[in-house]
Formats: sequence, C-alpha cells, structure tokens
Amino acid sequence: MVGNGRGLPDDDPEVHDASEPADERGSGLIFFLIAIALILAIGFFYLTKDRENEQGRTVTEAAESADNAVRLVGNAADNAARQLVNRN
Repeated sequence: MVGNGRGLPDDDPEVHDASEPADERGSGLIFFLIAIALILAIGFFYLTKDRENEQGRTVTEAAESADNAVRLVGNAADNAARQLVNRN
C-alpha cells in the first residue's frame, strides 16, 4: 500500500497523526470551559435570586408598615365614634 491518504506511510510505527493529541486536549479544554461557564451561571442565578428576595422583603415590610398604620387610624376612628355614640 502506498499511503493512508494523508501522505503518511501505513507501516511506519514512528509516524503518528499529529491532530489526535491536539483534538483530545481541545476537547478537554472545551469541556473545562463549559463546566466553568455553568458554575458561574448557577452562582450568578443564586446571587441575583437572593437580591430579588431582599428587595421583595423590603417592599413587603413597607406595605405591612403602611397596613399597620391604616389599622391604627381605623381603630382610633372606631374608638372615637363609639365615644361619641356613648355620650349621647
């Protein structure tokens, strides 16, 4: 046989295809980069989720504070109305 189609003799054990080790290293590097990207994406998701929860808690506390103030005013108005009714 004359060659393997790449210009390399078939029966020479010293000659290796130079692209094989590079392909293996490239595949490992791509896998590593994808793994790092996934870890960073998951970390970013959890960091922003906590921030959204914190903002939500702040808004909820403000709404509860306003609700408590309205209840106090309503109770005061109710007490004032009862005192007026009891005087008559």
